[in-house]
Amino acid sequence: MSVLTIEPGASPADEEPPDTGERHRLTALTGLAALSLDAMASVAYGPEAIVLVLAGAGAHGLGFTLPVTLAIAGLLAVLVASYRQVIAAFPDGGGSYAVARRHLGARTSLVAAASLVLDYVLNVAVAVTAGVAALTSAFPGLYGERLWWCLAVLVLITGVNLRGIVESARVFIVPTAVFVVSVLVLIGVGLFRSAPVSTVAAAGHASVLAGDATTVGALLLLKAFASGCSALTGVEALANAVPLFRVPRVRRAQRAEVALGAVLGVMLIGLSVLISRFHLQPVAGVTVLAQLADASLGHNWAFYVVQFATMVLLALSANTSFGGLPVLLKLLARDNYLPHVFALKAERQVHRHGVLALALVSAALLVFSGGDTNTLVPLFAIGVFIGFTVAQVGMVRHWRGERGRGWRGRAVLNGLGAVLTGVSAVVVTATKFAEGAWLIVIAVPLLVAAFETVHRAYGRIGERLRLGRIPEPPHRDRSLVIVPVSNLSRLTVEALNAAASLGDEVRAVTVCHPDTEDRAQAHALARDWARWDPGVPLVQLTSERRTVGRPIAEYVGEAAAAEPGTRVTVLIPEVEPDRLWQRLLQNQRGAVVAHAVRRDTDAVICRLRFRVY
Repeated sequence: MSVLTIEPGASPADEEPPDTGERHRLTALTGLAALSLDAMASVAYGPEAIVLVLAGAGAHGLGFTLPVTLAIAGLLAVLVASYRQVIAAFPDGGGSYAVARRHLGARTSLVAAASLVLDYVLNVAVAVTAGVAALTSAFPGLYGERLWWCLAVLVLITGVNLRGIVESARVFIVPTAVFVVSVLVLIGVGLFRSAPVSTVAAAGHASVLAGDATTVGALLLLKAFASGCSALTGVEALANAVPLFRVPRVRRAQRAEVALGAVLGVMLIGLSVLISRFHLQPVAGVTVLAQLADASLGHNWAFYVVQFATMVLLALSANTSFGGLPVLLKLLARDNYLPHVFALKAERQVHRHGVLALALVSAALLVFSGGDTNTLVPLFAIGVFIGFTVAQVGMVRHWRGERGRGWRGRAVLNGLGAVLTGVSAVVVTATKFAEGAWLIVIAVPLLVAAFETVHRAYGRIGERLRLGRIPEPPHRDRSLVIVPVSNLSRLTVEALNAAASLGDEVRAVTVCHPDTEDRAQAHALARDWARWDPGVPLVQLTSERRTVGRPIAEYVGEAAAAEPGTRVTVLIPEVEPDRLWQRLLQNQRGAVVAHAVRRDTDAVICRLRFRVY
């Protein structure tokens, strides 16, 4: 343990000590594993979401699967390029919140933050329930216990993240690699096949393809695009968590962002090409990815590897939120919009309070939904598109202010991204409004109001404390220390010794009740006190009510009023047992007195812990 002492008249050093926690931070590869699971896993449901919407227009509608996917891939490319710029411009992390905070004002930044908070929390719940749904599909006997499996997976992921972001990356890098390699092999093999090698997975399942539709309207294509945009959630996570990377942080985070965009884009386009090549039709009870694995690899061990890897990655994709949200909460706490406890960091570069808060809220969502994915999915992805749009608009303002070399091209890129993501946000919200998106529309303003309430509270506290101003020189006041006592013991001696060291005058007080037994105890205490004669007066307070805290608080108030300019301290002696369970044996009088004095007076409260071994 090191101790820093600042002598009077000295100034603290301008330079901070070197960061010794780099080994607990991320490289580009481990960052990809820890923070991109959400985006990677989205290929399991993104193409399927597109196909299910287009199936409403029959086989003709499915022919638009690849064009819709290419539009989403184009938006992905714009987002990746834009967030590379966000990473460079805002190396402290925070993504859309940090951009809006600097360029669009506090209120807009809070809208972005609230949207991202909701999206991160929903991502955890959706990821866990989707992974467990894949498990219960393989083992139907577990379906009745799906909520407990969801909670168990959540506890596992939380425990891993409490050990540090690097630890979580090491744990998740293998399943991430297995999933990506499996999907790429599936695509590579499928491109060399002219027809499905197997259709066993879909056999016996009813098709959801409409049989009488022949036209595809713009509204249907927009709805398919909106549904497929769920594949883009998680793209912003790397920009939100730049401080978690090793130095050079910006370069490593940018490399991870580009790698994420490249891998995700290849997988999305490749799977859509195979859907068109195999003329795949969605069926009830079997995922599109399972049908593609069956068609490309056959119904063999390779098929089950893809399914198992998908199941594991879906469940673990919640880790993206555990990497990004605590950093966002830290920035909100730093700006006084959340309790400052969220800014604290443990030894392994872990914001534990943010991790635990995310876990608790996600657990509540899981219990609320009963572990059912369909209850949560309609709320998913809306918040992140609001954040996308805010970030793009803010970056346009950023480049206009910088006006460096090539700023117009960068501003045009971000402006295009703002238009695309803004339209996407409107489309996603409109098409999913009746399915539950209205909850997000209500929740975002409520969160913003909560942030502003916390900020106003901190503002009032800061004004009272005169934060940011040079305080007056300290001076010494006369000090009166009041010690509540109930009997004579070693605890009483230690309390009076401490009080004599703290103050100019010490008074012991005891509360007497009118009961016969209490009067006898008070008389015995007064007799023993006089015989002991510690040089400290004993003040007996008579109270008609069976209470201890209020009479002492009233006496403290009267003493302070009688001696203006005197610093009154209440020293409360308490026994601290050797074992934790033994605290249940105590009468908790100290806590009662402390609460009453704190509530009714401005006296300083000092609680003396006397350890009993």
